[in-house]
Amino acid sequence: MLYAILASDVADSLDLRLAARPAHVARLQQLQDAGRLVLAGPHPAVDSPEPGTAGFSGSLIVAEFDSLAAAQTWADADPYVAAGVYAEVQVKPFKQVLP
Repeated sequence: MLYAILASDVADSLDLRLAARPAHVARLQQLQDAGRLVLAGPHPAVDSPEPGTAGFSGSLIVAEFDSLAAAQTWADADPYVAAGVYAEVQVKPFKQVLP
């Protein structure tokens, strides 16, 4: 089943994000390589695809996991969690309708 991982950043998270990004992206690449990643990306803190020093306000990941518990365990182990980037992480079942 698909699960949406919705994360909200702490204030001024850009430096923390940049430091932890390689490990974060490597984990996403593992999901991609396994054919389980639907989409992933950050929410710019301003209305721009390149927010510069404004940084990001959170992230969205939609991926396939065996269960809600498995998705939560994966989300809890994210390098952004360990680095203190995320203030809050929600994991919810997701039903893809389109495309």
